[in-house]
Amino acid sequence: MQFARMAWKFLVAIKDGLVLIAMVLFFAALYAVLSSRPNIASVDDGALLLNLNGVIVEESSQPDFPTFLTGGQGAMGEYQLRDVVHVVETAATDEQVKAIVLDLSSFVGGGQTSLTRIGEALATAKKAGKPIYAYANFYGDDAYQLAAHADEIWMDPMGGIVFAGPGGNRLYYKGLIDQLGVTANIYRVGTYKSAVEPYLRTDQSPEAKEASAALYSVLWENWQAEVKKARPEAAIKAFAEDPASFVTAAGGDYVKIAQDQKLVDKIGDKSAFDRFIAEKVGEDTISSPDSFKSIDYTAYVAANPVEETGSPIGVITVAGEIVSGNAGPGIAASGRIAKQIYKALEEDDLKALVVRVDSPGGSAFASEEVRLALLEAKKKRLPIVVSMGDVAASGGYWIAAAGDHILAEPDTITGSIGVFAVLPSFEKALSKWGITADGVQTTPLSGEPDFVGGFGKDVNSILQAGVEDSYRDFTQLVAKARNKTPEQVDEIGQGRVWDGGTARQLGLVDGFGGMDEALAEAAKRAKLDEGEYFPKYLDTPIEFSFSMLDGIPFVKQEAKPITGIVGWITRQQKTLFAEALLTAQGLMAREDVQALCLECGPTKTLRGNATINWIEWLKLQSFSSAPR
Repeated sequence: MQFARMAWKFLVAIKDGLVLIAMVLFFAALYAVLSSRPNIASVDDGALLLNLNGVIVEESSQPDFPTFLTGGQGAMGEYQLRDVVHVVETAATDEQVKAIVLDLSSFVGGGQTSLTRIGEALATAKKAGKPIYAYANFYGDDAYQLAAHADEIWMDPMGGIVFAGPGGNRLYYKGLIDQLGVTANIYRVGTYKSAVEPYLRTDQSPEAKEASAALYSVLWENWQAEVKKARPEAAIKAFAEDPASFVTAAGGDYVKIAQDQKLVDKIGDKSAFDRFIAEKVGEDTISSPDSFKSIDYTAYVAANPVEETGSPIGVITVAGEIVSGNAGPGIAASGRIAKQIYKALEEDDLKALVVRVDSPGGSAFASEEVRLALLEAKKKRLPIVVSMGDVAASGGYWIAAAGDHILAEPDTITGSIGVFAVLPSFEKALSKWGITADGVQTTPLSGEPDFVGGFGKDVNSILQAGVEDSYRDFTQLVAKARNKTPEQVDEIGQGRVWDGGTARQLGLVDGFGGMDEALAEAAKRAKLDEGEYFPKYLDTPIEFSFSMLDGIPFVKQEAKPITGIVGWITRQQKTLFAEALLTAQGLMAREDVQALCLECGPTKTLRGNATINWIEWLKLQSFSSAPR
């Protein structure tokens, strides 16, 4: 009886503890929600402060649970391109905004196309008479691309400027995986499909170098042209091409270089800059006498929503790597995006669709899922215009091919029409430790993939044939969409990437332009005049959801579908690998004589005093399929 009472007290204590934890999490989440709401009432006269402490993105990502609870503290800031452009263009005609201040000290960067678009918005504000001031401790390519549009560029006395240009080295793992005894089983189509080269070679192939050199030279020339136009007096080219000579001649004085080459206007620390701005727009006496009256970016975004007059044009965003499932936003999960498209088709008021693609590609299966959803929209005679962002390549172009009209920017990276798959096996590594494999097969695929004995010839043949078939599908759908023959697409395909200007010459895109031009084109096809439409972003709202708990142990994960032979092979490989680890763990943990059926497959292992079905847990995890 005493034992029962103690057991009952123990269970009650566990229950009370769980209730307490649940209450703490609830109130923490409630606090995070309330504290994250922008204070619209705080918007007053002053300088619009763009303290870009992070990166420019096409679509903000869904925060994980710890980030949500802390209100984003410790996480890198993300600033949606469309929001930054909108607030700058709104500020251009807002009498409350006395100036625009760019604090770029913690700016991580963004795609060249995105930064060009923000630069255009800054130029518009500048032309409208709004003074723009920029400050940073140190300027790199991305920060300077924005700062060049300022009336005055400030730099810290201990700062500096470096122009690196696009390009650089990448890591190649062939030597390492050979030493480890890992076999990278590679299946690909495309002479220029260089994504697999780190596992196949110890250096970059001549074909990949040729493609990269052509792409980077265009991007670098366009970057210099934009900066030179915004700041004609700056000596960019000479300093970028021979920085060591400049630094040596100046005795390591970076400030002198910046001033002599007219790269900056004033040298001063942050306090001096703040006092300078305060003289222009007034002091903020609440914070400190040295700070200036500023308008918070987040509050200004909330206080100035996009006007919704006229007919809506739906905007679907495909941003990030393309994967299967319902993840995101911030990752292009095909299930979530397809649902958005099908939901849009149910809304009778939508007159057209603009698909904003900013993705390097991903799963071919997932790309096709999104493309098929767009084809359903075309069946309903809904005009579809594709707007390419910084990159719309491989799977991103697969999706773009569904559009009636494709617009890109000169600096957009696109093309990469090619597919591949990489699957590792460990026969060489394990054999070094005396681990071998043997057994009986009823079919050529029994026990495959064999990560101990290596992939069989049949598996290799099946996988390569599947990749080749995916490439044929890719070239055929592009050929049909772009009024070309598969042979013509293959000639400009083969995995090669192109800049937007060359892609237009090759017929992969129809014209130049960003979101404004894409919306105008969609409106034109929907027979809407200027001023008769507005963009309706069909995004997934960023809020608390149980998807934030993904990856937390013992929280049930979403089971994702197998999307083809590569997905099946990978799922099998993960399961077999986990089974081997669990078998070894179990044999080492058990200390008595065993009557155990190893051939039956270990489905459970003892972990402490609890029995956990780890194989079932494993099967709920996402698998990596990589035809891109």
